[in-house]
Amino acid sequence: MREADNEQYLKRGTLAVLGVMKDLMRYKTPLMVSFARGQFISHLLAADENRVLFDLGSNNLMNHQILESGEINIAAETQGAKVEFSLGDLQSADFDGLPAFSAPLPDLVWQIQRREFFRVMAPLDPVFWCHSSWPDGRATRFRLQDLSLGGVGVLVDEALPEGLSVGDKFKNLRVELGEYGQFEVEAQLLHIGERSVVTGKNETLVTPRLSFRFTVIEPVQARQLQQVIFSLERLARDKANRFQ
Repeated sequence: MREADNEQYLKRGTLAVLGVMKDLMRYKTPLMVSFARGQFISHLLAADENRVLFDLGSNNLMNHQILESGEINIAAETQGAKVEFSLGDLQSADFDGLPAFSAPLPDLVWQIQRREFFRVMAPLDPVFWCHSSWPDGRATRFRLQDLSLGGVGVLVDEALPEGLSVGDKFKNLRVELGEYGQFEVEAQLLHIGERSVVTGKNETLVTPRLSFRFTVIEPVQARQLQQVIFSLERLARDKANRFQ
């Protein structure tokens, strides 16, 4: 990904980063704290130019393990943007007489506006695939049609199973992105539709189309997906410019 693509979503410097932290506290935004052995929900308690303080989790074992984990990742969904940052040198602390976690203020924060969650079309060649299982347990494979930070649209080369309905959960949706790698997420079916294409023989080919929303995605996966989206968007833009 080009540096220019990268920089527009980064908040650097003490004042910019601290501003994001203050907003998280002001709106009491839940934080998803992820580390090597698990994840839990927390809230930011305090922040200044030197450090941030956030709540312990509800699991005592995790609260002990996280202190030994090195770097941790934190993600938050605000009304206007998705916020992500990493923390290191985690320590135990007190806040208003209660135990908390303390870490140095991060050097930078990702802040991606929701309007930037654009959807990019997957290439026709090579084909990108998604592998999963229908709710009845049968394995299946989808053709990836488009993707965004929030989900994917896929085409189905087989008859849809009876009873498939909007809201069905797909716990292991593996998205394969060729040279860009792959990732596995939990997803929920949002829409069941069709794509109609007129062939060279003037015949209409109808293919089932499904839309999925990611319900659980790790911060590292979101960063990987963001890089893929920018790369595909740039390739499509360059291709379009060549034919102008």
